[in-house]
Amino acid sequence: MSSTKPNRLTRWGSAALALSLVPACSYSPSTRGNAEQSVAWQSQTREVSKDEAAAPAPPEPALAGNVAASEDDSAHEKATVSEAKADVARASPKPMPAKVAATVAPRQPRELPADKPAEPMMEREEAGPATPPPPPAPARMASMPAGGMALQQQPEPQSQGNSFTHHAANAFTETAKDRFSTFAVDVDTASYAVSRRYLTQGALPPHAAVRVEEFVNYFKYRYTPPEQGAFTVHLEGAPSPFNANRQFVRVGVQGKVVSRSQRKPAHLVFLVDTSGSMSQPDKLPLAKEAMKLAVKNLNENDTVALVTYAGSTRDVLSPTPATNLEAIYKAIDTLESGGGTAMGSGMQMAYKHAVKKASGNAVSRVVVLTDGDANIGPNVSADAMLNSIQGFVKEGVTLSAIGFGMGNYRDDLMEKLADKGNGNCFYIDSYKEAKKVFETQLTGTLEVIAKDVKIQVEFDPKVVSRYRLVGYENRDIADKDFRDDKVDAGEIGAGHSVTAVYEVELTGEKAPLGTVRIRAKAPNGTEAAEQAFPFEQKMMRATLDGASPDFRFALAVAATADVLRGSPSAQGWNLATMQKLAEGAIDGQADREEFAKLVVRARGLLGNSMARDSR
Repeated sequence: MSSTKPNRLTRWGSAALALSLVPACSYSPSTRGNAEQSVAWQSQTREVSKDEAAAPAPPEPALAGNVAASEDDSAHEKATVSEAKADVARASPKPMPAKVAATVAPRQPRELPADKPAEPMMEREEAGPATPPPPPAPARMASMPAGGMALQQQPEPQSQGNSFTHHAANAFTETAKDRFSTFAVDVDTASYAVSRRYLTQGALPPHAAVRVEEFVNYFKYRYTPPEQGAFTVHLEGAPSPFNANRQFVRVGVQGKVVSRSQRKPAHLVFLVDTSGSMSQPDKLPLAKEAMKLAVKNLNENDTVALVTYAGSTRDVLSPTPATNLEAIYKAIDTLESGGGTAMGSGMQMAYKHAVKKASGNAVSRVVVLTDGDANIGPNVSADAMLNSIQGFVKEGVTLSAIGFGMGNYRDDLMEKLADKGNGNCFYIDSYKEAKKVFETQLTGTLEVIAKDVKIQVEFDPKVVSRYRLVGYENRDIADKDFRDDKVDAGEIGAGHSVTAVYEVELTGEKAPLGTVRIRAKAPNGTEAAEQAFPFEQKMMRATLDGASPDFRFALAVAATADVLRGSPSAQGWNLATMQKLAEGAIDGQADREEFAKLVVRARGLLGNSMARDSR
């Protein structure tokens, strides 16, 4: 007996040592508190199908030596095991080295491939150190007790990983079989900000994280606003830089501009996630600063209320005049994270507040600030939440879904809430982005100038033989529903612009390409009005260089996004061409300059034939 006990203890000690080497079972207190490190790139990223988006699937374990096979269109419907595996599956033209494949340590941002083509100095400066510091342990993990098992400080379940809904890219359509392309407008920008964060941290975004229209609509274009009515349309086309037999055309819609002093009084209800998962510096602390930016830019007739949710919901601030900054800031500063995430209950309380102020003479909007990780309460899925608040939406309450953080970010939930809640979806990855959304875009975010806005492009089969809409897959509307005013569509805010890019094949016939129609309701209307705009042949440029800087830049953005999401139609496209297009159309705008640098980074990360300049 005496000899058996030590052997038993030795075996248990060996097991404990082995567990301590597994990332999920270890804890390092020295890694906490750094906003940039808190990205947690080792966390699992899942791509979910549209059917399962409402309820996250449990993550699969990451296996040592497991290198994912190359993806095809059908594989998108399966959950991706981790960001590291998803990126390897899409980006590595060579087999993973055995030494790397066998590693089970937390995922680090990937080094650029050794055979990467020479890039400008700005790329090397941005790349950072070759071996970045390790990512932090989850903020809600307690210190290791004597027994050797990590205890949870909060009742919230462990993160399931970042979740994105996959939408298969639009394929080419034969115009003779279907001349109509119909979709709802989309002015969300979350996808671009999320993908930018992946790229700046040295990783490619998952395919499902990339929505082309949100990349394109992130940027400003010099569209002339309408002299009368809610919006005007700008059309332009030019030869494709990738295929001599194709052209690209752009449909740009510009909403009317409403100055800050002219817009309706606004009542904002901030609904803030204060659960344990929001404790990281790039989540609740950044959300608090974002709210202060918003309040500072409101008018004297605006009011603000504050509701929080974690394990339970709480009224933190009753409707308060926006001029009372001291009271509002004090309420914001009291917010602390802890507990589970009863998001559905919080939504109900926030909407009950907002609907009291909803009217034709005022803007009433719920602004949700969260990582989207709902896990307790009666309404966890987006559908369940929307069903519980549908009556409030019909009474005119709009929604802004603002996402924060990484590691358990529910992009699929946030996008669906914004689409069905008649609002917008943004992602905040920095204080700079908070200023862009809550200061620069505040007026457009608040006041809707047209609702249920649908666009239908009718191509003439005699002129256009085939076409495909690049993006807007999740905004597709049946052609027969274009004039059905009961069918929900998108909203356009004051000053917003909407841009769509098509790739087309022409027959050579010199005639108008077709007609662009826009159908929309007034903010408080029930019946839609329709306008038509001919796409004249004179709007087509003979060369790409002859197109406007806005056109060339929009094309560079759309094409880059199409490559990053693995679109079959973008196979063989050269990212060096996108980089050149973007750099030649920066037009003095800092956001465009930043994008051009991201293309440089994407070229290095892809490290395959698309990243090499063939010229």
